[in-house]
Amino acid sequence: MSKRPFRGKAKTKQKAPNAGNMLAQMQQMQQQMAETQQALENETLTVTSGGGAVSVVITGHQRLKSIEIVPDLLDPEEKDILQDMLVAAINSAIEQSQTMSAERMEGITGGLGGGLGDMLGGLGLNL
Repeated sequence: MSKRPFRGKAKTKQKAPNAGNMLAQMQQMQQQMAETQQALENETLTVTSGGGAVSVVITGHQRLKSIEIVPDLLDPEEKDILQDMLVAAINSAIEQSQTMSAERMEGITGGLGGGLGDMLGGLGLNL
């Protein structure tokens, strides 16, 4: 009995990812993330409310730096309006700061986001 020639595609061995390269890339990404976090501490956003009557300056770490209020709003009878504008400005500043931070991190991780740890099977890397 003779053997028939193989007519399918020859199987090629798939190279396993180089663990050393992957670890180096992860360490580089972790370093970039740390640098970006540090830079965000010094980066600020200015957000206004009430048509510019209240201005809030916040850092990329969601730390309030300053609040400016137009002097005309310092009337005791306008207390409720001022409080509402402060809450609106501060909440908006926090949201914008969080968005800025997330965008900077996404630029480093390439959109891998929070699922990166899950994808690595809990290798104990602090990403």
